[in-house]
Amino acid sequence: MCDENSVDDMIELQKHPADLTRRQLAVMGLGTAAGLLAPPLASAAGKSTQVSEADVSITTPDGVCDAYFVHPTRGRHAAVLIWTDILGLRPAFRQMARRLAESGYAVLVPNPFYRTRRAPIAAPGASLQEEKVRAELFALARTLNAGTHLTDAKAFIQFLDAQSSVNTRRKIATTGYCMGGPIVMRTAGAFANRIGAAASFHGGGLVTNQPDSPHHYIPQMSGRTLIAIADNDDKRSPEDKNALRKAFDAAGKIAEIEVYTGAMHGWCPPDSMAYNEASAEKAWGRMLALFAVALA
Repeated sequence: MCDENSVDDMIELQKHPADLTRRQLAVMGLGTAAGLLAPPLASAAGKSTQVSEADVSITTPDGVCDAYFVHPTRGRHAAVLIWTDILGLRPAFRQMARRLAESGYAVLVPNPFYRTRRAPIAAPGASLQEEKVRAELFALARTLNAGTHLTDAKAFIQFLDAQSSVNTRRKIATTGYCMGGPIVMRTAGAFANRIGAAASFHGGGLVTNQPDSPHHYIPQMSGRTLIAIADNDDKRSPEDKNALRKAFDAAGKIAEIEVYTGAMHGWCPPDSMAYNEASAEKAWGRMLALFAVALA
């Protein structure tokens, strides 16, 4: 997941505004209001599809999860399950989900910390530079583990398959950011009968020396995978990408694994301190290309 080193890198970047674009400076606050986020961008087809959105509640074995569900107003579509970063469900991820729905997908973004509190997790104006905020977020992240990942994934997939806007004849995609990366890997491996595409963006802890390491789920995966790695994460753990490639090759699975040069951990969400518009758009395009093939 997002660790102290990754956060330190993000804070260091913020201390040197000359290294940031004007666009990045505008969206660095954790509690950024929806109106201050990046403006909606065109869908892959160059035009936006009308969508319907709602806050929903999903019953799991551990309680009731608050989540955001958005989908095209007409028809049945392939579903996408998004796992957020350590800051949880917030306007930035609603924006990302809506943009994906405008490209023709039914998208669910759960609050990963529903066992502890409802979203939003971070108060408006909160900053990762505050020790109290950092301690609180990492404490919440430690309440999740491989067991909760799979319990939640099962419940969320069942929710999606029960929706009239979801085409159950098409595979589901799952994407994750930061701490969501490992959850993507476990979801894709444990529910290979439903997951046709998996994408991890600056995911942390994909390769560990533990028996339940996310990369051990690769042999069970049945779809295609995209793994976009932050430049500073790769410098810290340069062998992880090689271990991932070796595992995918050994299992005969298709995976696109790339280090995004110059993009720091957290570069994708538009409210991140490390947001990098060019690299985020590249990652978004690669994700849509993956979906077009794997969810057809």
